[in-house]
Amino acid sequence: MQTNISFPSQLNSSFGRILICLSFLICLATAAGAQALISRVQSPDGFTEAQFRLDKQGKLCYRLICDKRVIVNWSRLGIKTDGPSLDSLVSISASGQHRVEEKFPWPLGEDAVIENNYRGNTLHCSTATGTFDLVIRVYNGSLAFRYVCKRLPKRPVRLLAELTEVNLAGRHRIYQYHEESVFRSLLVDSLNGISDLPSTLVSDVPGYISIGEADNRNYTKCVLVHGRRPNSLAFHFYVDTIYRDQQVSSIRTDSVIMFRDSLISPWRTVSYSKTAIGLHNFSQLNLKLVSPSDHKVPLNVKPGKVFRVPINTQGALDGVDFASKMNFQYILIDAGWYGAEFRTISDPTKPIPGFELEQIIAHARQKGIGVILYVNYVGLKAKIDTLLPLYKKWGVSGIKFGFVDGGTQKGLTWLDTAMKKVNDYGFVLNVHDHYKPTGLSRRYPFVLSSEGIRGDENSPDAFHTTVLPFTRFLAGAADFTFCYPNKFNSYSKNVKVSKAQQLALTVIYFDPLQAIFWYGRSQDYQDDTEIAFFRYVPTVWDESRYMAGEIAEGISVARRKGSEWYLGSAAGLQPWKGKFRLGFLDKNKRYTATVYEDDGTGGIRTRTINVKYNDIYLVSLNGKDGQAVIIRPGH
Repeated sequence: MQTNISFPSQLNSSFGRILICLSFLICLATAAGAQALISRVQSPDGFTEAQFRLDKQGKLCYRLICDKRVIVNWSRLGIKTDGPSLDSLVSISASGQHRVEEKFPWPLGEDAVIENNYRGNTLHCSTATGTFDLVIRVYNGSLAFRYVCKRLPKRPVRLLAELTEVNLAGRHRIYQYHEESVFRSLLVDSLNGISDLPSTLVSDVPGYISIGEADNRNYTKCVLVHGRRPNSLAFHFYVDTIYRDQQVSSIRTDSVIMFRDSLISPWRTVSYSKTAIGLHNFSQLNLKLVSPSDHKVPLNVKPGKVFRVPINTQGALDGVDFASKMNFQYILIDAGWYGAEFRTISDPTKPIPGFELEQIIAHARQKGIGVILYVNYVGLKAKIDTLLPLYKKWGVSGIKFGFVDGGTQKGLTWLDTAMKKVNDYGFVLNVHDHYKPTGLSRRYPFVLSSEGIRGDENSPDAFHTTVLPFTRFLAGAADFTFCYPNKFNSYSKNVKVSKAQQLALTVIYFDPLQAIFWYGRSQDYQDDTEIAFFRYVPTVWDESRYMAGEIAEGISVARRKGSEWYLGSAAGLQPWKGKFRLGFLDKNKRYTATVYEDDGTGGIRTRTINVKYNDIYLVSLNGKDGQAVIIRPGH
């Protein structure tokens, strides 16, 4: 469908001036009444439809319909700058719709092959002083759009506000969080403050919404705040502001987000599912929305499990041996190896005295273990172009960024450049602390993991662990920094769930670079039977399915690597039961399942059962407990 309403740019005759006035009056009259749709885009399966029109003030609006149900009512779009006006429209046209059906291999993800099927359109928008495009994609269950303004004035333009709204149809609860905070479930109309992206909402009429972003390379961090209407959310700049007029009663806030030549926003995404487990269908949406730097399959990137070693030579050497024994792929040498990380005089080109890094790297190489070095943002900003060739010469395999600026335009722009540099050198990368992924691993495949999560360092409880799969993990991989108790240390400050749930979460949570035994010492783990599951569990998968679950109550996830399936189940604070069929198994094979579960006394017991295709599998867990299963083809 195509609509085109435009004014002549310049008419010199009286007749021309009359035509301009008539056209303007016609537009006003149209806007004053029921505005006709400018564009409607349906998903490939036809169950999701995004509609676009101008409201009475001539502002672009959208709404989202899923399975004939209005999910998002008419909501405004647009961006506000101190240059061209990019919100009040006088002319708009829709390009012809197009359909994309593609698959791309992704050996670093939850599925070895990702299907990227959508219908798209572009709205070419003109205002009195500027032009921009709204680029639209509609997937099964999801709407994605972004603002593209490629004709800015020669001077820098300040982005003042993003006007994107999400006016929800009906009453919803939001799982509010910020960076590494706890989650709070509250009504949208009770939202006071901010909620990070992605945010998950649950409606009174059963239904689940995820609001997120993709491809944020040089914009700024946006969060959700309460909007202008009841049951409404709006996008808000989190940190890129300065305060003026502080001597007067009304304090004015100005943006410091600047663009030259062009302004391209991240993708904004709104996804809907009838069920909580259906939200997993959108966990790879960010990857689909990011264009790769090249189309080569990233086969030279090595995912794996990570053991953090102490900052002393013998402890690190022992850690290498333990990693090898446990079938881990990396050791991590964390903060402190080159001195106090936040001090400018600490030099990440030189280990502290007595720490024999060269010897450790050589021993790790002999054992087939890679070495990942931590570097704080202070050292990275000062010396990244020196560090990368030096670390390559040393034989380092990866880098962990610490305390980067993941909020401001300046910080995100630096980070995008740094990720490219690390990727080009072939180092695996983990970006830690507050930064959350937006799909840029598709562009920089060596960027395997990031934090932006309340992991075991911050003592999450079973409510938190069973909210995460339906919220933060919809953005992509996360480094949970797993702790695991042993007979010398229970880590009671950090671990608030059972041992079996800790095992199960390594399946439930997706992370190609998964850190396990975070605070543990290699000599403390002597019960090989209890920790054997960690030796086997992969970190990337050929196929993944969410089998059963509800936010904050419990979850079961099945993932396949090769011919083996792994099943992880976790309960929230209360007992939880799950029931599903093993329809993912091969019809022509028999399987043996090794079950790791809590023994009721703080330990792990294992048992073996025989299973086959389409068997009914029952999970019954006490509060805070879990179960991990390896399903192998029988012999």
